[in-house]
Amino acid sequence: MSLLIKSLPFISFRSSRTLSTLFLIKPTTIKTLSKNTKNNNINNAASVVAFSVSASAETANAAVTTASSNPSLPPLKESLNWVSRTRLCGELTPDDVGKRVTLCGWVALHRVHGGLTFLNLRDHTGIVQVTTLPEDFPEAHSTANNLRLEYVVAVEGVVRSRPSEAVNENMKTGFIEVAAEHVQVLNAVRSKLPFLVTTADDAKDFVKEEIRLRYRCLDLRRQQMNHNILLRHKVVKLIRRYLEDVHGFVEIETPVLSRSTPEGARDYLVPSRVQPGTFYALPQSPQLFKQMLMVSGFDKYYQIARCFRDEDLRADRQPEFTQLDMELAFTPLDDMLRLNEDLIRKIFLEIKDVQLPNPFPRLTYAEAMSRYGSDRPDTRFSLQLNDVSDLFLESPFRVFSDSLKSGGIIKVLCVPSGAKTYSNTALKKGDIYNEAIKSGAKGLPFLKVLDAGSVEGIPALVSSLGPSNKEQLLIRCSAGPGDLILFAVGHPASVNKTLDRLRMFVAHELGLIDNSKHSILWITDFPMFEWNDSEQRLEALHHPFTAPNPEDMDDLSSARALAYDLVFNGIEIGGGSLRIYKREVQQKVLEIVGISPEQAETKFGYLLEALDMGAPPHGGIAFGLDRLVMLLAGTNSIRDVIAFPKTTTAQCVLTRSPSEVDPQQLQELSLQTK
Repeated sequence: MSLLIKSLPFISFRSSRTLSTLFLIKPTTIKTLSKNTKNNNINNAASVVAFSVSASAETANAAVTTASSNPSLPPLKESLNWVSRTRLCGELTPDDVGKRVTLCGWVALHRVHGGLTFLNLRDHTGIVQVTTLPEDFPEAHSTANNLRLEYVVAVEGVVRSRPSEAVNENMKTGFIEVAAEHVQVLNAVRSKLPFLVTTADDAKDFVKEEIRLRYRCLDLRRQQMNHNILLRHKVVKLIRRYLEDVHGFVEIETPVLSRSTPEGARDYLVPSRVQPGTFYALPQSPQLFKQMLMVSGFDKYYQIARCFRDEDLRADRQPEFTQLDMELAFTPLDDMLRLNEDLIRKIFLEIKDVQLPNPFPRLTYAEAMSRYGSDRPDTRFSLQLNDVSDLFLESPFRVFSDSLKSGGIIKVLCVPSGAKTYSNTALKKGDIYNEAIKSGAKGLPFLKVLDAGSVEGIPALVSSLGPSNKEQLLIRCSAGPGDLILFAVGHPASVNKTLDRLRMFVAHELGLIDNSKHSILWITDFPMFEWNDSEQRLEALHHPFTAPNPEDMDDLSSARALAYDLVFNGIEIGGGSLRIYKREVQQKVLEIVGISPEQAETKFGYLLEALDMGAPPHGGIAFGLDRLVMLLAGTNSIRDVIAFPKTTTAQCVLTRSPSEVDPQQLQELSLQTK
């Protein structure tokens, strides 16, 4: 009925009985009706169908319907009841003994013992035990006996101390219980539960994520998930209070429907019905709007912003995500980093009771790539890479020498005691070899350092090493007896990618990571651009609105950027830059990435115009809120800190979206599907 009403135009008339009659009109007859409205010519059966309260069954069979209720329907047996609770389950203490309370919640546990019925009642604050008194309150006892897990109930009773032998010290409310005098079922569970909420966290065979996402309302009742979502709330609350109350930031919302801009991923597009053939893009970030807010004179902006990117997903990515977005005017780089360090230190101290260093360590991009092969290194363990290209310039080992002649490099990773841990078979076709292949390497050259200081490994590589080169190699790697030296050779980017992956693999395999440590550092001085091999052009490493280092203005194509990323335990949690605030510099950068002046005017004319109207020096940063909360919660997936996330295939199994839509909606948008 509701679908029919929504899909057809309607006119409401008032009858002599003061009852509304709803006329449903075929879309193709709207014009006909408008011509005859003066005469109230509504008897034309070809154009109008009507149903009044007194319509007969025969009229109803002739394709008529009504908005009034059907008198033949039986009255509802169920009623709705809103109970006023006086206390919360998890907040009762021994000080409440003797007090009468009314509690509401879900049945978390139900058991019968010695003629008594016990149930654990759960709300958002915790759990309390409820017991029955069958002789004094038989009705409450009878109702409690028939309860099942996850029933929603209201319990009125008196708080009393538990018998000493029944005290549960592992439970916050384990010293008291509520003797129920009245038990009311507010809502029963009529479907089979896909999993048990109370015991799901401790179950050996944990519920599959797909099932958890399908029944997310149940999943969010779990203690761990409840904790994660409340933790997220605390983090956001802390951020708001700190930025606003301590530093005077202003929260300003920016548009969700805007135009497509180059942010490095595909846009989600929204077709416009009002402007046929045109599209909005959902924002990948509020980048340009926050820059224009600086031009507008708002000194310090922030926003808890919803962002959207149509990209391949993994554990720490979602098609829609939340970021803490910030922008500041007249703030040099060191001041920008210092303010954000203070914010992150406060979050970790108040949420996790972790004291982070002051100031945060810094590494340049070049240093990070040289030492770790990654611009987001995990420095909780000390394995570092070494470039040994110079030791193999004249090597008879052709794999190495040919690569060096073609512009490649050779780097090594020395694994302490790795020679004893990894057999030759494992290094040639085992897990560690497969890790190298997954990174794009064609093989995994290696050497094992023996007790006498000699080496073994790939015969051609061993024989190519003279005594002097071998000695220099061992010194360069700080390698001793029992150590394993892993090689990567080729283009610098592929070499770093391989050894970064192997570094993390062996660290986990050998237990080298101290999980009690907290590694946080800034990565600075990124290159402005990187080479896009598939498109044969330069592209912005961050985005094309990042300011170049003033020392490198003579050659922007090789300039360093005034950009910075914050890395925690090998995971990027935030990144930003100082921005270009002069039009001529912005236009030059856009030209370098292949955007002509005409294209720049079409895509970014509003920004370029703003830069010409007195834009102040400014900069900003964005933190991935989902990822930050994931780390604070100690979970491995951001889906565990988002109330209603998508799967790795960008689907919501709860609402079954994305879904097909009514063809009429597509027609209104001038769209069609194959």
